[in-house]
Amino acid sequence: MINTLNVTYGLVFQEILSDNGAEFAARTKPAEHPFEAMLLELGIKHRYTRPYRPQTNGKVERFWRTLDDDVIEGTTFDNLDHFANELFEYLVYYNNHRPHQALAGQTPKAFAASKTTAIQSANY
Repeated sequence: MINTLNVTYGLVFQEILSDNGAEFAARTKPAEHPFEAMLLELGIKHRYTRPYRPQTNGKVERFWRTLDDDVIEGTTFDNLDHFANELFEYLVYYNNHRPHQALAGQTPKAFAASKTTAIQSANY
């Protein structure tokens, strides 16, 4: 994803903020964890949220709540593939068609496109 954003939109990351989950953080040496090794290789600083403080990672926590409300709660999935397909369809909707209050009613796609255009204009 980081490389895709860089290649497609010219976005360069200086640092990434994540929680302390095992998918992001090594318990021993950072270079031994695939995510942390990638960040080291790309020269991106890895910052962590404070443990047990969901407000420091509020946007991600809010997304999980929205996902739970819109997709997961009350739904029975036949198998992992069914869940993955539903999740994929929802993410397409969420990013391309669903207006977001925090983005003044824009979709994330429209918001990102406007920022990319502004960044490109500033670089010329």
